[in-house]
Amino acid sequence: MALVNEHFLKLPNNYFFSDIEKKVNLFRVTHPKADIIRLGTGDVTLPLPPACIEAMHKAIDEMGHEATFHGYGPEEGYHFLINEIIKNDYAARGIHLEPSELFISDGSKSDTGSIGDILRHDNSIGVTDPIYPVYIDSNVSCGRAGELQNDGKWSNVVYMPCLPENNFIPQIPSQRVDIVYLCYPNNPTGTVLSKNELKKWVNYALQNDTLIIFDAAYEAYIQNPDIPHSIYEIKGAKKVAIECRSFSKTAGFTGVRCGYMVIPKEITAATLAGKRIPLNPMWKRHQEVKFNGTSYITQRGAEAIYTPEGKEQVKANIRYYMDNVQILKRALTEFGLRVAGGEDAPYLWVQAPNGMSSWKFFDKLLYEAHIVGTPGIGFGPSGEGYMRFTGFGKKEDCKEAIYRLRRCL
Repeated sequence: MALVNEHFLKLPNNYFFSDIEKKVNLFRVTHPKADIIRLGTGDVTLPLPPACIEAMHKAIDEMGHEATFHGYGPEEGYHFLINEIIKNDYAARGIHLEPSELFISDGSKSDTGSIGDILRHDNSIGVTDPIYPVYIDSNVSCGRAGELQNDGKWSNVVYMPCLPENNFIPQIPSQRVDIVYLCYPNNPTGTVLSKNELKKWVNYALQNDTLIIFDAAYEAYIQNPDIPHSIYEIKGAKKVAIECRSFSKTAGFTGVRCGYMVIPKEITAATLAGKRIPLNPMWKRHQEVKFNGTSYITQRGAEAIYTPEGKEQVKANIRYYMDNVQILKRALTEFGLRVAGGEDAPYLWVQAPNGMSSWKFFDKLLYEAHIVGTPGIGFGPSGEGYMRFTGFGKKEDCKEAIYRLRRCL
């Protein structure tokens, strides 16, 4: 008989964001006339930049002619996009990368979830807490996370709490960890790491032979010129870090799907016998086995992001979302709530009033103000008592939400 992967059965029966939708749908049934404002959405609301639309239309036309038709493309991505990424995202910051060190994908969620395929199931992992759920779930499904304990933590996961007491900056673990996941600018807290703090992690990884999975999906939102946009701005990082990036929240590609991962050739991991194996060719082989490549049309759209027009259009979208998040932050602070993030990221991490739990605060906002946030508990044990708000909505909705919150809080 066929046997199931029983580790997958350890995952909670319901996806966290599905639970939110169930609560919202129930509310809609009992309050059919309510106008719901979503402040917790992780999806963007502005349309694709015109430069991307124009490029994709042109690519579609090419697909209609024999001379310019494109079938299967290279699994690692087309060089026209890879070269633009290297020139604009890395060389411009003094970082040298070879084209073979980049892999175009359908987004950071796939990359961070699949990178574990080429790593042994019994590696220990370390995560900041709270954390983007995919980092945990992908390790649960292969048996790497261990068993779920009564406190909501997994037995083989080292948690690094990000709390007001440490200014939401994770502390270096006291023990050695094989794989560490870092996301900066951070989802969900909206906080960032300074160059000195990021250097501590690179040094830890070098000293402990630790692999860092660095998710930089929100780097385009960084406003402070002193905050690093890439972990490779830190000396030695190319020996220990894999970096993931996405066009979803910067250029509105959530429904188009395109991102990329950088695996420097210096990075290795060991066999049980101690032999060092480069991860770059392993991942290339992984993609050849499991991935047929991101579509030509999508990659032409992504390439257009790096044109002068595309850059300005993306910056305008980012300014719009960051204006939203600043409007919300000022108001929430005025209402007496403790708020982190929002300076270099599109996320706000809001502490619930009066010691309320995350779900109780969620219900209060939904039923009293018709506002939907994202309960912090869904991001890990240290998220209890918090709510994630985002700037991805419409500006008029943000202003209306402030009016409603003033009456509710």
